[in-house]
Amino acid sequence: MTEPFFIGIDGPAGAGKSSVSKESARRLGFGYLDTGSVYRALAWHVQSGGASTDDADAVLAAFGTFAPTISLDPDVRTVRVGNVDVTEAIRTPETSAAVSGVARVLPVREKINALFRSLVAQSGLPGVVVEGRDITTVVAPDAPVRILLTAHPDVRAARRSAELGDSDTAAVAAAMRRRDASDSEVVDFLHAAPGVDVVDTTDLSFDQSVAAVLTVIDEKTGGRDGR
Repeated sequence: MTEPFFIGIDGPAGAGKSSVSKESARRLGFGYLDTGSVYRALAWHVQSGGASTDDADAVLAAFGTFAPTISLDPDVRTVRVGNVDVTEAIRTPETSAAVSGVARVLPVREKINALFRSLVAQSGLPGVVVEGRDITTVVAPDAPVRILLTAHPDVRAARRSAELGDSDTAAVAAAMRRRDASDSEVVDFLHAAPGVDVVDTTDLSFDQSVAAVLTVIDEKTGGRDGR
């Protein structure tokens, strides 16, 4: 059985990472894995058990009963934990605020990273676009295509404000800076590692951003990306 083609895309919030990765997967005929959804699902799982993600031992213990199922179809956003559909629940402000606590527990990150690799390997798909914050450096440092998607902080804040329907861009920017600072204690997702291609979307439209990513993929593979 041929190993699925692995495309890793990292970047901070507001760079267009999720939407661009998803559309790139559609155009390639590949699967799409939003790794952040798994961290969110684990945060929900910890909270549903009455614990706090500030308690590293509780997070590690909760992983022992964590049974996530996530759709790799770019047109179907479904996340389940056991028999519970948590697709919407993991997007609440309460869960969003708890995600960094999960991400800081290194033994849990290692287990989740192994889960990501397994999801791709067992997908049965020709390829999977995997987006997150340490895909290009930790999860799949040997992936044939590794991209850092970035944008100017002001542009990122404006995009995230529009996405959330929040007119207070300054508050959104402050929240993004706090999360970036917290997550940067664990992994550097703001600077490209050696061999990682950078796509700066600051001055690009959505379609231009997707085109730029697909161009990198073609350049890195010579069109040999499993299509």
